[in-house]
Amino acid sequence: MKQVINTKAAPAAIGPYSQAIQVGNLVYTSGQIPIDPATGSFVEGGIKEQTRQSLSNVQAILREAGLSMSNVVKTTVFMADMNDFAAMNEVYADFFTEPYPARSAVAVKTLPKGALVEIEVIAAKD
Repeated sequence: MKQVINTKAAPAAIGPYSQAIQVGNLVYTSGQIPIDPATGSFVEGGIKEQTRQSLSNVQAILREAGLSMSNVVKTTVFMADMNDFAAMNEVYADFFTEPYPARSAVAVKTLPKGALVEIEVIAAKD
């Protein structure tokens, strides 16, 4: 059976989807864009600031599920420009420790609301 994970500490869903769903011991987050949940607006700055906010949103959702970033087993990073990879990766490294989760990083034509980055994760409860 699936359980909805929802927190006010991350942006509300902007469509017909959940912030995250738990099935068994796995939690699947929806892609998080760099919206500050306190203001409902994008954070100021470029790819580094947007990556930090997107991952902070993921972190808040996982916290609501009783998890932390150390529970993440897989991430998918969508970027509007692959030239931003190194800067994104620099901030990304602040959120994870070894053993690092598996990751895919892809460039896409556009992201919701013109975001530079969107990040989704799969996390496992111990």
